[in-house]
Parts: sequence; C-alpha cells; structure tokens
Amino acid sequence: MAELPLAGLNIVVTRPRDQAVELLRHIECLGGKALLFPLLEIEAVPDAQALRQQLTLLKQADLAIFISPNAVRYGMAAIEAAGGVPAMLKVATVGQGSAKALHELGVTRVIVPAERFDSEGLLALPELQNIAGKRVMILRGDSGRELLGDTLKARGATVEYVSCYLRRKHPVDGVALLAAKPAAITVTSSEALVHLWASLQEAARTALAAMPLFVPHARIAELARQQGWTNITVAASGDDGLIAGLVAWANKERS
Repeated sequence: MAELPLAGLNIVVTRPRDQAVELLRHIECLGGKALLFPLLEIEAVPDAQALRQQLTLLKQADLAIFISPNAVRYGMAAIEAAGGVPAMLKVATVGQGSAKALHELGVTRVIVPAERFDSEGLLALPELQNIAGKRVMILRGDSGRELLGDTLKARGATVEYVSCYLRRKHPVDGVALLAAKPAAITVTSSEALVHLWASLQEAARTALAAMPLFVPHARIAELARQQGWTNITVAASGDDGLIAGLVAWANKERS
C-alpha cells in the first residue's frame, strides 16, 4: 500500500477551534498528525437583541455582503430570528467557503468572485459597479479591512457595517508549539499571524521563521515576509487549497 502523502508529518492548524474541525480531519485522513494551536477564538456578540434589531433593516437594503463563514454562521442565525432573508435582497460574499455556507442555509443565489477571493475580487465584479444610490449592509466581525466599504461609498452607495461576532486573541504557548516539532504551520488570517508573532520570544521567532508556512492569500504572505518568515507557500483558498498545498510540498520533499 502506498504511503499516505502527509504520513509522519506534524501539521499545525491555527484556525479558531470551531472552524478547524474539517481541516484537522483532512490532515489526519492523509496520514498527518494535526496539531491544533488556535490563535483566535470566535464569540457571539453580547447583545443578540441589538444585532437582530439592526438586521431587520435588511428589508430596506439592496445588498448584503457576508465577509466570512463566521459572518454567515452568526449573521444568518440572527437574520432568521429577525424574520429571514428578504425576498428582493441581493447577497454577496468574498469567498467560496462563505458561499457554500450560505447555500447550505438555503441562500442559493450568491454573488461571489470566481478567481480572486477577497474584497478586491468582489469589487471587480460587474454587479458591484453601478451601485450609486444603493444601500449595502456588510456583515463581518467586530473589525476588519475598510477597503470594501470605502470603495462602495466612493461608488455612491450607502454602507452600514453589522458586527455579527467577536474575535478574541487566544494565548500562545511558544514553548509548547516548538516542543510539538511541527513540520509545517498553517495560518489563515493576517490578524492571527500578527498575534502569533507578537506572542513569541525572539528565540521562538527565529526557530519558527525557517519552518514551512502555508497561507491562503498573498497579502498574508507579504506580512509573513516582513516578519522574517523565509519558507512561505501561498495555497489556494479554503481547506481544499491548504490541503493541496501541503500535499504538493510533502511530495516534493520526499522526491
């Protein structure tokens, strides 16, 4: 029997605990040992009633944009509690993972980029060009990039942000991370990478910076390069992209 592609490799997954389950499972199925070191944790907003009240305004909106699968998870729960998705509302998202989550919740018509899965990719779509006079609600965490909202405002839209969930920094144990002898590390957000780097002592930074780092976006890779990481792979988005990148790297290492 052929050896599984990730056999004998310790792969660090730094996603929030609830969002890491499928990636951990994929790594284990391919023979790797998945090590969970969450850098961020996701929490519901403290005032659920206020969130539901704000989302009743979707009836007056033309477009709702979900920034992430977490925005789908927490936002859609609040939308359903507030009366459901208005029939005439257009829905968009920046990535395939969020689009899939929306489809699973019954939102079948979703505007989503076909290639570049970020704010820039969404802003390039025809549906977001002639948007002057439209009301847009952006569902996201308690903070994030302002490019999407700022650009839509510049195009003449009225933009309102909806904070659907909170991100909390998870304590990082650099000693334990190094003791786990990782073969590769996956980091899926710039915020998580900043938190990881800020939490490490200089010796741990030096040790980790030489390890293979897998990220799903060129923007995160550029941040990693600025921090001093030297072995960075930009994988495709989502779990499938990270797994494909890990498998290709492992096969190359063994060849």
